[in-house]
Amino acid sequence: MTVALESLSDALRRLGDRGFTHNLRAQHGRLRDVATGESYEPEQLEIDELVRFEGESDPDEQAILFAVRLLRGRPIGTYSAVFGPAMPPEDGEVVRRLGARTSAAP
Repeated sequence: MTVALESLSDALRRLGDRGFTHNLRAQHGRLRDVATGESYEPEQLEIDELVRFEGESDPDEQAILFAVRLLRGRPIGTYSAVFGPAMPPEDGEVVRRLGARTSAAP
């Protein structure tokens, strides 16, 4: 039996159809919208969907794609990062905080 795995571009297209249209990047401990420049504290966001990818020839090559939205709000976009020991520290900080609730959050 052959299982067709979803590619990153297929996942981005599928999530874009659901309203996750903006591309987010980790910058200074926040997620920044590449198109608008708006930035968000990771705790302001919740994870709607998470998709993991492994390299075709090397299963240790891993990436992760987050579909994120404002807390109880509208979809914003997607954020992707290398997953595992090779994850850059800035991405690690954002991933650790993403979806976490602070005492000030509703």
